[in-house]
Amino acid sequence: MENVNKIKLWLAQFRANFLPLAVILSLIGIIFAFKYQSSSINNINLLNLLMLIIGVVSSHISVNLFNEYSDYKTKIDFSTKRTPFSGGTGLLVEGKTKPESVLKAAYITLFIGIFIGVYFTVIAHWFLLIFIVLGAFSVMYYTNFLARYMLGEIFAGLTLGTFVVLGSYISLTANANTPITHLIPLEVLILSIPPGILTAQLLLLNEFPDAEFDKVGGRRHLVVIFGKKIAAKIYIAGHIINYAIILFAPIVGITSYWVYIALLTLPFAVQASIVALKHNEEPPKLIAGMAKNVLVVLITDSLIFLSVLISRI
Repeated sequence: MENVNKIKLWLAQFRANFLPLAVILSLIGIIFAFKYQSSSINNINLLNLLMLIIGVVSSHISVNLFNEYSDYKTKIDFSTKRTPFSGGTGLLVEGKTKPESVLKAAYITLFIGIFIGVYFTVIAHWFLLIFIVLGAFSVMYYTNFLARYMLGEIFAGLTLGTFVVLGSYISLTANANTPITHLIPLEVLILSIPPGILTAQLLLLNEFPDAEFDKVGGRRHLVVIFGKKIAAKIYIAGHIINYAIILFAPIVGITSYWVYIALLTLPFAVQASIVALKHNEEPPKLIAGMAKNVLVVLITDSLIFLSVLISRI
């Protein structure tokens, strides 16, 4: 029973409820690999698929742990009012986990992610090193650097969004002789952008309730710099750009019209945007919008995956 409780505790510390995002992003890259490498499908084996997903999930866990550790050390977590989507887990503050244990786990999961990334660099293409270096940098320095210089949302969108899709695809399809100009088909490149925007959107809206406490703790993200009203408009603009890409990509012949199923989340995005615009100063009322935002991110990414799967069949 004690072991079961420890597992539950660490799953909470890992923020396991947010980890499906990493899996879905990996699957988008994987399904693109199957689509474009149908003639050599045997080269995509189960072990590589599992290692790929484990590497991405480990990296996601690592950034969660580094963030939790940093917010504990800077005392941010002692002041924030936690919601289901923001404010950290509170486990360090409550003394249920130890700072040194969380930091150790952060480095271990980061090492796992880097090790797997290097493995794919060896068997696939050196270009993956760019994603690995930027990803590791983002994991380790998100809280202590990126979030202090208005770069957090951009790097989160890239490294836990676009780069996951592109990196997963390259890992399964490239080899040492693949020219850089042939690494990524246009469809894969363009459809990797919405997942990046959505990850940035997820982070952006979740920053609203903690903005005042983040500012005291030294963070200077978009909400702190521009204020909640302008940040809400930036959030809305992100959705407009995201759905515009999905809308126009088939029209210009980049992808199949099946991608339009990803537009089904538009009502959720509208609802979340209205909440952000009207209640950005009221955290209790903002929670409903944050919940809709999570649905937009996870379902839209999943529908992009499904659209590629259907178009391949």
